[in-house]
Amino acid sequence: MAVDIVIPQAGESVTTGVLSKWLKSDGDFVKRDEDVLELETDKVTMTIPAPSSGVIRCSVAVGETVNIGQVVGSIDDTVAAPVSASGGKPTAVPPKASAQTTEPKPASNGKSISTHTGTEDVRSTPLAKKLSEEHEVDLGSILGTGAGGRIREQDVQAIIDSRSRDARGADSRGGDSRSGDSRSGAVAVKTAQPVNSKVAFTPVTSPGGIRREKMSPFRQRVASRLVEAQHTAAMLTTFNECDMSEVMALRAQYKEGFEKKHGVGLGFMSFFVKACVHALKSFPTVNASIVQSAAGELEVEHHDSADIALAVGTPKGLVVPVLRRCEQLSFAQIEQGVKDLASKARDGKLTLADLQGGTFTITNGGIYGSLMSTPILNAPQTGILGMHAIKNRAVEFPAGSGQVGIRPMMYLALSYDHRLIDGSEAVQFLVAVKNAIEDPSRLLLGM
Repeated sequence: MAVDIVIPQAGESVTTGVLSKWLKSDGDFVKRDEDVLELETDKVTMTIPAPSSGVIRCSVAVGETVNIGQVVGSIDDTVAAPVSASGGKPTAVPPKASAQTTEPKPASNGKSISTHTGTEDVRSTPLAKKLSEEHEVDLGSILGTGAGGRIREQDVQAIIDSRSRDARGADSRGGDSRSGDSRSGAVAVKTAQPVNSKVAFTPVTSPGGIRREKMSPFRQRVASRLVEAQHTAAMLTTFNECDMSEVMALRAQYKEGFEKKHGVGLGFMSFFVKACVHALKSFPTVNASIVQSAAGELEVEHHDSADIALAVGTPKGLVVPVLRRCEQLSFAQIEQGVKDLASKARDGKLTLADLQGGTFTITNGGIYGSLMSTPILNAPQTGILGMHAIKNRAVEFPAGSGQVGIRPMMYLALSYDHRLIDGSEAVQFLVAVKNAIEDPSRLLLGM
């Protein structure tokens, strides 16, 4: 009997998704709980396992939108596993020798058609095949423009027309005296088009190379949340700069020993997470959120713990997984947590639980070379810190001395919701982060 492959529940608010990839081909033998497809929702990308062992039948094409609970394929569990160790498609009876393995048929002009090695598997339409035989065109040298790379009659005709143009061009330039009559261009054609060359015919589809593709559910969700944040929050950004000398010196001094002891590298992110936790204790409103009550009224939701979301760039877009209870974590635990979340994000293995419940966000545009930016709030949070590239700049050093020194400086940006956070509070929060970075001993002493 056939067992249906059904799209399972992916979260309370997830109702649809896009079938982004079949991990197994139609007719493959799969084992129970083996991943068979990828489903992309507006929040996460998840894999769907096989409900039974057997031969898979795919009934929904890649790229189609599917609903939760929809049947997208089936598995015939009456078929036994293949004997071969490869575990691919079930063993089938080998086909009889193809007629193409016999001697090539003579062409209408009496010349024999040369058979190109490996063209037995070339996919083409009957008209394309007939036309190629009449004009001695090697199908193996053509890149088809039909569905699945199938060679169409137009593809073959394009090669024939190209040969004709080359032959006429040779004749107009004087050509070769051995070419003979202008109606007989066999020598010129073969010289202009070697048998073993790969010819790609690209049809003109639209002016300027314009193309359109459907926006993925994930990108649609990111877009709607960013627009929502700009439309609902009274967002402002305040800037400051910090001298990274002390953190860089501390990191250089203990980096090797830190990695040997804890098994993870010492980066800058753990310092900034600790600095933000320190500042959030002094300014708890920055760690709060604006939410709606059941009656539709705005309420302030305060949080006792610092669950800091970390923006991570992935091939599919920006994700913001959450590092929880950062006030209880050591430097090593923070670095390990950051590494684990980044790996899960790049591999597409983040769950909904990883993305929900953040109270404050840190984004680091500096790893891409950004010198300064205004980060957008991650609603319903009311604050987000933007880190940027470290650049050597001329600043007053030591402070108040009137002297100029070259120091490694980083611009910091704090975007905040002015509905809840006043400008003075935002500025003082950012100064607290700056002071903690410029003098890391404050983090140890709680100052």
